[in-house]
Amino acid sequence: MRQRWTDPAAIEAEIARVRSLPLDALRRRWRVMFGRTPPAALSKDLLGRMMACRLQEQAFGSLDRESLRFLDGLARRGGVPRSQLKPGTVLVRDYHGQRHTVNVVLDGFNWQGTTYPSLSAIARAITGTAWNGPRFFALARGNGRPPAHGPNKTWPRTGRNGSATGSNNKASLPWQTASQA
Repeated sequence: MRQRWTDPAAIEAEIARVRSLPLDALRRRWRVMFGRTPPAALSKDLLGRMMACRLQEQAFGSLDRESLRFLDGLARRGGVPRSQLKPGTVLVRDYHGQRHTVNVVLDGFNWQGTTYPSLSAIARAITGTAWNGPRFFALARGNGRPPAHGPNKTWPRTGRNGSATGSNNKASLPWQTASQA
């Protein structure tokens, strides 16, 4: 990541100022910042968030090429393949009102102090029935395929703390998987 200028207080103040602008002023600022008219469907909140992201990118630099390639690959494939779950990755799943956290370790998956050889073994231990582990943890849909994303696919809504809302047996979203590696 290339660094340009890094006065966090000034950046934070500018972001707050931009996000406090009325919608018409925000749209004018967008045209200056991005060089084009903002999409009509974007709400004031989304315009402000996207502009805040651009301000931070200008201040601190953007992602390096390797990170951009990795993210592009994730977007094209629609998920994280099993081979890319590195030790230190944490998977979170809410099931029947209880949060289950699984850590990826060198020799498998650690859940509640026990190491399991597969996610399916953990899913079976949690539910008492046979589950496809990657599907249970929203890493894949049926038959190990990557999760489907798009306008016709639905994902559980998440609350402020990242937990799934609504039905208690829905998986956390795939992008809630956090890698510490």
